[in-house]
Amino acid sequence: MRVTNSMISRNSMKNMNNNKVNVDTLNTQMTTQKKIIRPSDDPIIAIRALRLRSNLSELNQYYERNIPDAQSWFEVTEGALKNMEDILRDIYTKCVDASTDVKTQEDRAAILKDLRSLREQVYAEGNTDCAGRTVFTGYKTNSQLTFLEEDKDIKYEITEPLSYENIEEKRYYSNLVTVPNTSAEVQPGVAVGDMPEEHVINRIRLSYEGLEDLNPDNLTYIDANGDPQKFTDMMLQSGGAMTFASLETGMSYDAWVEGGCQVGDNQAIFFKETGELVLGADLANHINSEKMQLSITYQKQGFDEGEVRPEHYFDCKNITDPNKELTYVKENQEIKFTVAFNQQLTVNTQASNVLDANIGRDVDDITNAVQASIAAHDKVEKLKAMQQEHQYSDEASQEKLKEWIEAAEKEAVYADDNMQKMFASGITKFQNHMDRVKLARTDLGSRENRLKLTENRMSSQQATFEQLKSRNEDMELSDIIIEYTAAYNAYQASLQASAKANGQTLLNYL
Repeated sequence: MRVTNSMISRNSMKNMNNNKVNVDTLNTQMTTQKKIIRPSDDPIIAIRALRLRSNLSELNQYYERNIPDAQSWFEVTEGALKNMEDILRDIYTKCVDASTDVKTQEDRAAILKDLRSLREQVYAEGNTDCAGRTVFTGYKTNSQLTFLEEDKDIKYEITEPLSYENIEEKRYYSNLVTVPNTSAEVQPGVAVGDMPEEHVINRIRLSYEGLEDLNPDNLTYIDANGDPQKFTDMMLQSGGAMTFASLETGMSYDAWVEGGCQVGDNQAIFFKETGELVLGADLANHINSEKMQLSITYQKQGFDEGEVRPEHYFDCKNITDPNKELTYVKENQEIKFTVAFNQQLTVNTQASNVLDANIGRDVDDITNAVQASIAAHDKVEKLKAMQQEHQYSDEASQEKLKEWIEAAEKEAVYADDNMQKMFASGITKFQNHMDRVKLARTDLGSRENRLKLTENRMSSQQATFEQLKSRNEDMELSDIIIEYTAAYNAYQASLQASAKANGQTLLNYL
């Protein structure tokens, strides 16, 4: 085959251009240290790069954002739970101390002040937030656990579940002493039948006091078939015969106390002022023996600062505006963060699993007992001081004052005994409250450990993915320089060879 000069020239140009393209490609790789510039350079590398970059971006989201956010949530929650446990332990310690030791008036006043302060603080810890999100309120992270200020207009309809386990003994007192202020008031004295009396009665305490009137149909129990029935349809044996349970809803607490704290054996009395169901002996025994579950729906208007919001604990309705009722259903509200590929972790702790809605009421019962003891001893001291006053110096007044003092001292003995028993029962109650917080801290700790293990795994995966991505896309500079030098030399050689080949023609030999 005849090779012409034009063929040599074209082939030389083509080869020189290929070498030049190779030099340019290697020059670009040396500048970027990347294997490809556009997907068309190597589709396989490009596809792998897209997949690795996508996975790495997702992994970085978990490792650099989700995991630190979850860790912050855990740290805030752990701090709040620790404070709750410390507060409950302080109350528990006071219960242990006061149940085994005789207290002076100064001691009682100090205990009362401390308990009130601790009561406010324990629920305040429930309002803890992480970056503006309340950590104990489930999905309602923009809502506080408690009312931050008094609200007398807000109104709720609350459905509270009750149980035979909620039945407890409480001591009620009638014929309490009212200190006389004049000689005329002193003269009647205190008859034996008018002396203070103690009544030990079973009751179920609700989570709130200061309620509206109760519709009797809204107190129900669960029968043997698991169906709700009206409380007044409950059959029990009372006085040797089968009878229906009765429910009194219209009596005021003060009127009941003035009447001697009377309750029928098969009777329940609802006191809206104190939020209590007082139970007769036969009725309480029947509910206990049958291990019955009950439910009560009541309305409450007006909440004090520090009271828990019902929507975090119960099925309820905000009926403040009848035209715009808000319904809340108590449900498990776990907030889950995705912390790894196909792995979610619950970050929140719900208040209903940690802080019983009755903690405040338990403290109130104790503080009320302490207040009653302080008041009773103040009455004794005031009456004894009256004995030294001139207007009561006559023999008749002195005799009558002795009757008043005897009544007041009896009231003080009852009050001290009740206070000591309330502290004794508080030991068990607040031990249970502490146990719930400890259990929540244990659960939180296990989730924190899982998060740390996941964080370590994500750190390892991040390094692995970065390495895979680098191997797929990057080039070693030393390798590029070697290849570039070889390509450049080839390009220079092609230029020289082409110059010699194209510099001679057939005419040079003629």
